[in-house]
Amino acid sequence: MSPLQPILTGVSVRLDKFLAEATGLSRSIAKKAMHAGEVTCDGVMVKDPAFKVTADTRVCLDGEQVALVGVRYLMLNKPVDTICSTVDEHYPSVISALDIPRPDKLHIAGRLDVDTTGLVLITDDGQWSHKVTSPKKECGKRYLVQLADPLDASLIETFAAGIELRNEDGPTKPALLELIDRHQARLTITEGKYHQVKRMFAAVGNKVVKLHREAIGTIELDPNLAPGEWRYLTAVEIASVG
Repeated sequence: MSPLQPILTGVSVRLDKFLAEATGLSRSIAKKAMHAGEVTCDGVMVKDPAFKVTADTRVCLDGEQVALVGVRYLMLNKPVDTICSTVDEHYPSVISALDIPRPDKLHIAGRLDVDTTGLVLITDDGQWSHKVTSPKKECGKRYLVQLADPLDASLIETFAAGIELRNEDGPTKPALLELIDRHQARLTITEGKYHQVKRMFAAVGNKVVKLHREAIGTIELDPNLAPGEWRYLTAVEIASVG
């Protein structure tokens, strides 16, 4: 059970734990704030860290109300030159595009390379994201692929049979390749090996020049989302991952 669940389901929890979860402060700093008289519950100053609060308690820190966030599920249209990391490194993190409380609690379910664009799923539900990324679940990921060299129809059977990749124990799982034109195709895979799509095409003598993820399972990238934009998933989309 998530540490947020007890209070979200109506059970009381300690005030120091509530503050830590709601603000990101350590429990020791939360206790110092209480001892300094900076915390009120329903308008009354509380200094006892063990004071019990519920979902109905109005908790304020230094005069500002703080609250827990529930479990969240988002989709984001990843732009090029961003990274699927929780912190900015050489490129900005996709998480930095999210103007929501406690972004530090979120993680990315299935990462994309810095130069790959398209659908990214972001959540703070670890079990749900495991269903997205676990090879055993065989959750399909569909990509629009632009290739440097012309494509041959014989590749459809080659990809369906599995492709041997360097430094891998066995061939890839069967993949669905759909040719759009001589240099463009859609590829659906059920694995997430390192640089898998690029390596699969390299293994057959071609080079990926542009890669865009369109769908994960039955969750399609919302066409109304411009690069860098995001929205919460619908209940149907969330339930589709099982």
